[in-house]
Amino acid sequence: MIFRHLHIATTAIDTINQITGKVVSLLTLTMVIITCVVVTARYLFNVGSIGLQESVMYMHGAVFMLGIAFTLKEQGHVRVDVLYVKFSPRVKVFIDIVGHLLFLVPFSIFILWTSLDYVSFSWSLKESSGQPGGLPGVYLIKGLIPAMAVLLLLQGISEILKDLRSLTSDPSQ
Repeated sequence: MIFRHLHIATTAIDTINQITGKVVSLLTLTMVIITCVVVTARYLFNVGSIGLQESVMYMHGAVFMLGIAFTLKEQGHVRVDVLYVKFSPRVKVFIDIVGHLLFLVPFSIFILWTSLDYVSFSWSLKESSGQPGGLPGVYLIKGLIPAMAVLLLLQGISEILKDLRSLTSDPSQ
């Protein structure tokens, strides 16, 4: 019964990060298009826009912060594979669990905890760009910092639960 509830939890977390990853992929395409517009406007028409340039930076930050948990879900993060590839599947799962518990979970909690005052202050000011013609809403992009930490923490928990389930359900590893 507990495995059923854990499966529902991991599926829910994975779905949230899957949807977030799909949205971020659209944001990436938008970022590429706007970058082309900025370059074309500057070099062909000698027209610049601080707002458009900042929008690309904001989107880049959003892609990174919202895409990090999706990347973890898809096993896309860099690993030191020199030794890892030689280990049995069971040892790999154990290493993943220990790595998530020792590094990912504390890192996510640290980022969440330390970002709250920083983000709260930005929101209280309704912080905007300091550049003339810059975009308002810097506080919105800063608000993604704790969101990133929560999404990463949840995905880390999901990965740990899936790894624990695989250790207990497949003795051939």
